[in-house]
Amino acid sequence: MKYAGIATLVGLLCLESSAQVWEPTSYAIGSPTTRDIWVDAINGNNANSGATSNLAVRTVTEAWNRIPMGIALTNGFRLRLQPGTHTSIPNYWESRYGTAAHPIILQAEGPPGSVILPDPNIFDCAYLYFLGIEFRKLADGGDAFHLEQCQFVLLRNCTIRGYNFAHETVKVNQCQNIYIEDCDISGAGDNAVDFVAVQYGHIVRSKIHQANDWALYVKGGSAQILIDGNEVYDAGTGGITAGQGTGFEFMTNPWLHYEAYDIKIANNVIHDTEGAGLGVNGGYNILLAYNTLVRVGSRSHVIEVVHGARGCDGNWADCENNRLAGGWGLSVPEDDSQYIPNRNVYIYNNIVLNPPANHSQWQQFAIRGATLPPTNSNIPSPSYGDINLHIRGNLIWNGPTNHPVLGDSTGCATNNPTCNESQLRAENHFNTLYPLFVNLGANDFRPAITGDIFRAITYPIPPFPGGDRPSPPLVPVGNLSNAVPRERNQHPRHQLHRPPGAYTGGASMKMVQIEPDSVSLLAEEGYTYALEASENGGSWTSFTTVSNALDPLLTAPVSAGPAVQLFRARLLPP
Repeated sequence: MKYAGIATLVGLLCLESSAQVWEPTSYAIGSPTTRDIWVDAINGNNANSGATSNLAVRTVTEAWNRIPMGIALTNGFRLRLQPGTHTSIPNYWESRYGTAAHPIILQAEGPPGSVILPDPNIFDCAYLYFLGIEFRKLADGGDAFHLEQCQFVLLRNCTIRGYNFAHETVKVNQCQNIYIEDCDISGAGDNAVDFVAVQYGHIVRSKIHQANDWALYVKGGSAQILIDGNEVYDAGTGGITAGQGTGFEFMTNPWLHYEAYDIKIANNVIHDTEGAGLGVNGGYNILLAYNTLVRVGSRSHVIEVVHGARGCDGNWADCENNRLAGGWGLSVPEDDSQYIPNRNVYIYNNIVLNPPANHSQWQQFAIRGATLPPTNSNIPSPSYGDINLHIRGNLIWNGPTNHPVLGDSTGCATNNPTCNESQLRAENHFNTLYPLFVNLGANDFRPAITGDIFRAITYPIPPFPGGDRPSPPLVPVGNLSNAVPRERNQHPRHQLHRPPGAYTGGASMKMVQIEPDSVSLLAEEGYTYALEASENGGSWTSFTTVSNALDPLLTAPVSAGPAVQLFRARLLPP
């Protein structure tokens, strides 16, 4: 079944169904029990108790050292940091074990950005939350924020600046349950956000930019991570990718096969990347849906699905242990050969706009087919980059009308039942509909109501098939559903005729008739709708117009006879 976008955006009561909600939208801290330690870098004294603001200690190091090391906390700690630059922090933040009921919170006592810390290096900590803090890398080398072997770490309303001194701005490796929310992360010589062997968590509603390599990738057996509603821009190699290449010894059991598992990348705005805006490099059950890409791929292509790389970076014993456990790789030196396959990659309902001066250099997609992995690497041979690859419902304006779809790609051959050039041309828009935005020059990428975005054909996204995980070892089953129930501004995607891209542009609404004489419209803020009634869906009569500036719930009287069975909301241009 297709969803055909139309100029008259119809929400029929008889077709309405409840939307699935991604929960939680933010990590739930709850109401934990904590002991306050105030820190004042100007007026504090390390001999003070820290119990109140006028009894603050002077340094973060002193406050951190008052947290018991190496035991699960029975009372949490909240470090309340007064505004200013706190230069005295631990050289190595290590082995503090908060719990859900008793976490460790470092909280700015001022607006976000008023508290500045130099680059922390954190190892083996649990339930550690950073709220409203700015981290800065002010010397060359290393990372601006580094986590290793940690559990349940939250960065919320934080700014992390590498100033190009940082190798990577945020580096997280061998961790679980990592949550990045509403942050601004920038300034990496390599990657702005680099997750290696990280399972569970999310990266949401953040700005991630100014990186020479990828702006954001999750790799090395990273799994079950939601990347939703971010703005990603100003990057070299590319925007966001699931997978890439990893030293075999850095992966964690049982995630020893694919570079990335069960990653959902949706509702992101990605712009001004020299390489591909989106990529999958050795991924399993990867969803790329409802993203908006602008000015991407000038040196290559706009989206890639290629093999992931795998090498052994020197710890031959750990590489061999992972191979003997059934993992994919070798325990001998090699140059990160690209042979990790892809399976179940779904690329649905995205928008790509490259204005004439910004088109991709070579082609639309780079897709890899079969390659031969090394013997004794445990990888099925040949290794395919395009097994059950779906690319549907994407609206792409990039290059001239004859710009190659696949170019020199070896994947999506004519015998591939789910992805081949005929199918790609039939089920995607290539340079046939121009995606008009509200204000392209000001980077306002919401769809213009009068443009062609609402004419684009989009497709419902099927669940992943399941039952095809490699073993041994066997990873947990991820979320097989691919429902994307809300858009970038958090409005539900109620409407069947959903436009592609990160924003629904007022096209998503839910109508309910309130007996006997009114209807309720749950709509998006800032749009105007004509409410119409019909007896049979063949002829519609307008009975009122509503403007929805603030309150998303509107109620309008029905001036129609008892024979009326259907109502719709028609989106009006400004």
